[in-house]
Amino acid sequence: MPSQQKKIIFCMAGVLSFACALGVVTALGTPLWIKATILCKTGALLVNASGQELDKFMGEMQYGLFHGEGVRQCGLGARPFRFSFFPDLLKAIPVSIHVNVILFSAILIVLTMVGTAFFMYNAFGKPFETLHGPLGLYLLSFISGSCGCLVMMLFASEVKIHHLSEKIANYKEGTYVYKMQSEKYTTSFWVIFICFFVHFLNGLLIRLAGFQFPFAKSKDAETTNVAADLMY
Repeated sequence: MPSQQKKIIFCMAGVLSFACALGVVTALGTPLWIKATILCKTGALLVNASGQELDKFMGEMQYGLFHGEGVRQCGLGARPFRFSFFPDLLKAIPVSIHVNVILFSAILIVLTMVGTAFFMYNAFGKPFETLHGPLGLYLLSFISGSCGCLVMMLFASEVKIHHLSEKIANYKEGTYVYKMQSEKYTTSFWVIFICFFVHFLNGLLIRLAGFQFPFAKSKDAETTNVAADLMY
């Protein structure tokens, strides 16, 4: 492939990586990871509410990795509330998982920025064979994509397996018990998913630029090995 086309491909990969880094930074600080609907179970049972009457006992909340907000309703009007994970919810949430989600998100940002620099260096500089060259780009793309996957898996396990939304809704609520009705991933979570997909796409762009996948033997190498075997 002509060097000009390789430069264009590496520039595209670098721009995509840089956009991902900015997206993850934004996602890390915004409370747009989960949007949930909560039911005041205690109030609904007291009045035996059903059908449209349940709307008076339905609240909602949204949160991210550091803070969130919501509205509780128990038939007596809306009660807005705000919360932060540190230090308010340290006793209610699985701290180790939550900290790992933040840690891997930060690692993802760093690796994505490093990958951006390497792509641009390969486009306009004279890359070294191992660290800055195709092998290094494949390695960075794989590790970055793996970090993105880990962030999604850990956060999903925290939300679904450890019932994070219910723990937040019932935090410091001695009178009422809240039950989760529905929850869905929102913008910030899908930004991480897009970032994971982009790193996979960058691997394909490197291959499109004419570089073999790591550990893939070329036909010339295979021919050489066969010839060497025949000699002996």
